[in-house]
Formats: sequence, C-alpha cells, structure tokens
Amino acid sequence: MTEATEHPAESLKTTPLHALHLELKARMVPFAGYDMPVQYPMGILKEHLHTREKAGLFDVSHMGQVRLTGDDPAAALETLVPGDIKGLGLGRMRYTLFLNEQGGILDDLMVTNAGDHLFLVVNAACKEQDVAHLREKLAGKAEVEVLEDAALMALQGPMAAQVMARFVPEAATMKFMSYLSATFKGVPVLITRSGYTGEDGYEISCDRSDADAIARALLAEEEVEAIGLGARDSLRLEAGLCLYGHDIDTTTTPVEAALEWTLPKRRRAEGGFPGYDVISRQLEQGASRRRVGLRPEGRQPAREHTPVHDAAGAQIGEVTSGGFGPTAGTPVAMGYVDIAHSAVDTPVQLMVRGKPLAARVAATPFVPQRYYRG
Repeated sequence: MTEATEHPAESLKTTPLHALHLELKARMVPFAGYDMPVQYPMGILKEHLHTREKAGLFDVSHMGQVRLTGDDPAAALETLVPGDIKGLGLGRMRYTLFLNEQGGILDDLMVTNAGDHLFLVVNAACKEQDVAHLREKLAGKAEVEVLEDAALMALQGPMAAQVMARFVPEAATMKFMSYLSATFKGVPVLITRSGYTGEDGYEISCDRSDADAIARALLAEEEVEAIGLGARDSLRLEAGLCLYGHDIDTTTTPVEAALEWTLPKRRRAEGGFPGYDVISRQLEQGASRRRVGLRPEGRQPAREHTPVHDAAGAQIGEVTSGGFGPTAGTPVAMGYVDIAHSAVDTPVQLMVRGKPLAARVAATPFVPQRYYRG
C-alpha cells in the first residue's frame, strides 16, 4: 500500500467495487489516484480486530496487475530485481524489489510463476512507472501486458480459509505463497495464498465484471466484514511489513531496510541486477543505518517523520511509520536509526511535538505472523 495522494475528486479513478463501497457507507478518500474506502461504519479499530479474529475483505483493485510473457521472462525479470525468479517453482510466488543503480528501491512487488507467464502485482502509486520501467528495460526480451480489466480483493484473517473453502474447496490446502487457477461460483479466478496483514489469507484476481458478485458472496458469510485502508495500514504495521513511499523508497537499499532475505545466495554470488555493487558492499561491510521496530512507552503514538534521538539528545534517525497497534495494545512504529543504535532494546527518545518520548528499539513483527505453512 502506498501513501494517500491529493487529487481533485473529478479526476479520481474508481475500482469495480466503488458502488458497493458507497452502498456499505464507506468513508471514501483519495488514495494513489483512486477514490478508496478508508473505513466503514464499524470503524478502523473494530475492523482491525475483526480481521485478526475472523476474516476481513479488502478491495485492492487499485494495485497494478501485469502479465509478463516471452521466451524466458524469469531471466528477463532477474535483470531488474534481486530475487530468484528462475528458481521459482510452478504455482509459487515470491516477494521482490525493483532496484535502481544505486541499490535504491523503486517499488516492491509480488511475482508468481503461472506456467506460461509471470504474474506481477505492483503498488498502485507506482504502477505506471513500473510498467514503463518494464517495457523500457525488457524490450525485446519479454512482453508486458497490463491487466486493465482485472479486479483484486484480499480475504484476510484466521477464518479466511474456511470461508474460501465453501466456494473453492481446493483453496483450503494451498500453501502460503502459492497460486491456484480456479472457479468461484462458476467464474474464473486466480487465487494466491498471501496478503498484507500478517494473517493467513488470500488475494483473488478476477475480471472486473465479476468482482461485485464475488465480493457480495464473501460478505454474505457471517465471518466476513468489509475492511478499509485505515485498518489495512495498522494491520501491516503490527506485522512489521513495509509501506512503499514510507518505510522503503529510492533512498533506501534492501540492506538498510532489513530486507536481506530478499537477496538469495545465488543472486548475491552472480549479481546481474541494478545496484549490485552497492548492495554487495553493504552486505560485506554493513550499512550505516537500519530499519528497526520502535516501541514508545506509554500510550502516545509517534507518527511518520518523528525524529529519533539517542539518550544524549543527538538525532540518530526518523520514524517512517507509526500509530497505535490495536492487537499489540501499545503504540508501535518503524523507522531508520544509525547502525550503532539498532540493537533490540536500545533506549531511544522520540521527539513528539518537540518533547522527548521514551522508547526502545523492538523486534518486528509486533504481533505473531500467522501465515499458513501447511
């Protein structure tokens, strides 16, 4: 998910579920060029807790869906990302990063091996530049098709599997980060067992003309409620997941962002992706700063851009995401600090409205991730 952006109302795009959001009395806000639901009458806190306890349905149709084809699209894509795409098994998916020549992160994305093509999901605010980047860099190596008529929704939470199994029985045994081509009430869907909440769940891609019927069928199940962008953000923050444009951007490298796990052994050895020299040097020598979790003491949250100081009062970093964690029961935040202050339990001060707020560097996630491992 990327940050909200200001657009005149008349210029905003809408998703195929827009009419349903209005019917459900959602509060709509401009977000990455779209008119999107930030919350429903239940409210952000209850929506968050409902997703952690039962199942929540999110409209993520603003995200970009792309099909990559060609003689060897995996090899082609590896020239732009550090992930092991050639080693991605049939029906499996992987999180990876578009990088620039300085090792900075242009976007984060999901890549699925769908057999005769790669299926990519990219961030809404980045999708036009991502598609242009793919077309420029992979010209002659792969064909880039934007799935303009596709919708995307996410069913997330501990009861997501039992709900999904009522419509797609084979979804119940899907492994985390796997892909399935199936039918939902007679219409074709592409399902991945993935999400952005730290919970078990699925993302469902379908034709835009089928989205409303699928959403209504899921919402008719007693475990499922519609969930907006507000709870989506607090859920992903508790899960320690990065928000592009905030926790990662073109000024951050995977090493600084504590995303070394996206750099597998073969790619570290072979290279062949943008920023390889910078990233290799940081892997060997360490980076000067690191993304960390932060737990403020008390109940006052520290928001984005809050300065982080050491015990002596010198600035050592900045908060990139912060708020109250409803499941954690405390304020939670993420940000970057100088590497010397990045160890868990290091005491720091968060300068909230000019006043120091005691905090500690914390391990992430702030609540246990509950992905289905099979």
